[in-house]
Amino acid sequence: MAFVRKRATTSGAARYDVRYWTPSGGVRTRTFRTRRDAERFAATVEADKLRGNWLDPRQGSRTVLDVAREWLESNPAKRPSTVATDASHLKVHILPMLGETAIARLGKRDVQRAVNQWNETLSARTVRRVYGTLNAILNYAIDLELIVRAPSRGVKLPAAQPETHRLPSPDQLAELAATLGPDHAPLVYLGAVLGLRWGECAGLRVGRIDFIRATLTVAEQVTRGRHGEPITGPPKSHAGNRTLSMPPQLVEMLSTHLARRGLTGADPNALVFTMPDGGPLAYQNWRTRVWRPALESVGLEGLGFHDLRRLNATGLVMEGVDVKTAQARLGHSDPRLTLAVYAQATSEADRAAAERLGDRFMTPSMNRTRDGRAME
Repeated sequence: MAFVRKRATTSGAARYDVRYWTPSGGVRTRTFRTRRDAERFAATVEADKLRGNWLDPRQGSRTVLDVAREWLESNPAKRPSTVATDASHLKVHILPMLGETAIARLGKRDVQRAVNQWNETLSARTVRRVYGTLNAILNYAIDLELIVRAPSRGVKLPAAQPETHRLPSPDQLAELAATLGPDHAPLVYLGAVLGLRWGECAGLRVGRIDFIRATLTVAEQVTRGRHGEPITGPPKSHAGNRTLSMPPQLVEMLSTHLARRGLTGADPNALVFTMPDGGPLAYQNWRTRVWRPALESVGLEGLGFHDLRRLNATGLVMEGVDVKTAQARLGHSDPRLTLAVYAQATSEADRAAAERLGDRFMTPSMNRTRDGRAME
């Protein structure tokens, strides 16, 4: 309950203190010049508490910058690479526009204005990712009882168009592998044949390859740390821990690669792929110095390493591999990702589908009749 108490100041003027308890058990006091204002405030406080809309006025002045920093450190389970991405969104896009705004004063118009400005220079997908970071911060502010509802609700976002990815042919894969050279050529086929993510390739150790059983186990990956440094950790999800069968060609390629590097089963913890100094591969460095020049040499500019994983998923679908097996090999926790995100239709598959449907629904007699009319 809120209580109103009258008191006299040293000058003899009357003042009215409103003393009330917060939902968390704390006690607050606010002073007014008139009893009417004090009683109105006390009634408002109690009504807000009943509706679950009460906010601590002393906390509402905290800035977006202050709350964002606290939010960034609030989840110890968040992966370092995710923290790095969130920190980048904050530093580059969110805080320059909204950082000094009091969290309780941030309105829907402010968020919409920020989204519109991001849309001028960023892709629709990137705008949506940055908005997602801001929305998470505002939901965190709700949990702290700094705001009642997120001003990001109902904001109009740019439509993200479906991405089309250029998938290389087997001949182009071979040419790309040859251009990369013996130190990196197997990476092409780990991506295309096994569907490994780049970080899973970079974190692969000698002891994870079983040449007798022709299997490869994914148990670690290299990701980007908060400050951009490469760090080794578990796979992206529990489903990412998996053991994959390998075709003989890939077994032979990896065997040759390790022999050339002087590695054997006696070096189980050694990384299969390293930088020239022996350290783990750093993605940005590798992408700039190794991957992009090779792509330019073979005319595959714009191809991402992740496109090899899409190529693998598409190949699994075209070869009739069941969804459950494809899901397990790709390390997806949700089979819908396997089909909806990665399995990209190709012109070859489209032509084959047309021919099969033609054979099913257009009988030979229809074709003869049509051919006869054409002769007439």
